[in-house]
Amino acid sequence: MRLIILLIVMDVGMSTSAFAIAKSKLPHIVFLISEDPDNYGAHLTIPAFAKSLSETGQYKTTVLLGSSNRTSYRFPNFEIVNKADLVVVFTRRLALPSEQMDILKKYLQNGGGLVGIRTANHAFTLLKGEVAENGFEQWPEFVSTVLGCENRGYGLATAKTVVQVNERFLDHEILKGIQYRNWVSDGNLYLVDPLLDRNAQVLLQGLSDQKSQPIAWTRHYGKSRVFYTSLGYPSDFKNENFIKLLVNAMDWTLNKNAKH
Repeated sequence: MRLIILLIVMDVGMSTSAFAIAKSKLPHIVFLISEDPDNYGAHLTIPAFAKSLSETGQYKTTVLLGSSNRTSYRFPNFEIVNKADLVVVFTRRLALPSEQMDILKKYLQNGGGLVGIRTANHAFTLLKGEVAENGFEQWPEFVSTVLGCENRGYGLATAKTVVQVNERFLDHEILKGIQYRNWVSDGNLYLVDPLLDRNAQVLLQGLSDQKSQPIAWTRHYGKSRVFYTSLGYPSDFKNENFIKLLVNAMDWTLNKNAKH
């Protein structure tokens, strides 16, 4: 009887070890978010979304929520970005410690993937008149050089956005499984047209208040795969199409099954 019990214990131990090894090989997605009255509740939607990703058993996720004022914003444990497979940015108008900004820049220079959500198109750009505190810095060029666009303003705040698929890219894997008919976002348009990167693949257009704008596209920044969407309004995270779009975009950015 003792022998049987010993074998069972050893089997459990080996299974736990195998599980730990398997988990360590999962793609690690690091989310950078900030809590701000004008950041569309990212501090609420992203942790829940990241948890759901982790529960699929296909991804390891870490959410970093910083603190302090925008002019001197610091993330905890930011060194984890060095080992990330994908970084997701949903922050608004922050200046980071120089050493943290250097880590992010190096991550991208080394070909790390990036997904930007909504306010990422002014993620590290302070408001006019604001000055980064000593030891902290902005990175306004992140928008033009990494995302390939400019923040050109906003559509009517009360107007919803009709989501339209660019038929040129219907076979793109990021659009796989998405039911794009009758897709309406409660959020207003971000004005970005014309994009700075003429080679960007615009997957989705948004129509609102008689204006049409790119609202989701892919591009490359050096060796980094980049996806950006100006969607990301709180209720978007309750929309199956939006969730599918994000997951597909993350897989594309991670280069899991990329064909484009």
